[in-house]
Amino acid sequence: MKMLNVSSSPHVRDRGTTREIMLDVVISLMPALIYGIWQFGFHALLVTVATVAACVLFEYWYEKGMHKPLTVRDFSAVVTGLILAMNMPPEIPVWVPVLGAFFAIVVVKQLYGGLGQNFMNPALAARCFLLISCTKHMTDFSSARLGFDSASGPTPLAALKMGKSVDLLSMFTGRIPGTIGEVSAVALLIGAAYLLIRKVISWKIPVIYILTVAVFTFIFGKQDLNYVFAQICGGGLIFGAFFMATDYVTSPVTPKGQIIFAVFIGILTGLFRIAGTTAEGVSYAILLGNMVSPLIEKATVPKAFGREAKKK
Repeated sequence: MKMLNVSSSPHVRDRGTTREIMLDVVISLMPALIYGIWQFGFHALLVTVATVAACVLFEYWYEKGMHKPLTVRDFSAVVTGLILAMNMPPEIPVWVPVLGAFFAIVVVKQLYGGLGQNFMNPALAARCFLLISCTKHMTDFSSARLGFDSASGPTPLAALKMGKSVDLLSMFTGRIPGTIGEVSAVALLIGAAYLLIRKVISWKIPVIYILTVAVFTFIFGKQDLNYVFAQICGGGLIFGAFFMATDYVTSPVTPKGQIIFAVFIGILTGLFRIAGTTAEGVSYAILLGNMVSPLIEKATVPKAFGREAKKK
């Protein structure tokens, strides 16, 4: 007779530590970050260093002041800082992302109990906070360093919103205006491939999310493949799909829940982009998805073996 061990949860474990996972995420972000710094120059590097340092320091000071265990060595604050910095316009004043770092680490993460307890992605929440409170700085994508015409005008998604044509090759390679880390689709895909190979993330949420946006855009936007591919390569869709929507803490863990979550944020992104007043929509869509994630997970938890459904 086979003997089964009875133990307390968690019943699903992994040998990988939080530090190892976060280091993998840091490595995966490097291609897009390096490209962004190369394209936008020293100020982009300064914004990145300041934002990451601020996130680490705010986490250290809060935990030290509240007499909590120090967690800065797990690299989660570094990941938050990198994602937040890569969502910043290249010429933004440094104090703006530093303010965002405080909001991400202290307000969204630590006040809710630290890593694993936050109900939404800290970096995305901080970006949306800055979009509301520092709109002028957060929507200025000009860069004095760039000499090519495609970087001096509106972002490709804004151009599409105005009915203008865009260059798909420039969008794929990254010769476009935008935030530090979102402009190069190919660099982001290289980082995403690393995460998939390392099995840090699953393909399910990002692929279904992107496909949902593509189908929604084709049906309700324009029946034009160039337009659809521009929507995929433009803005923060690829960045958000692979590096933010896959956040362990704020996305469902059940297989069915992940599908519902991906479709939900995909429809919201398409709706914000097509019917909304702004060209972007990824950040708000994922945050709303974070908020309903517990409900999705609760509704898709498999029924326990041998347990009958409740009779009405």
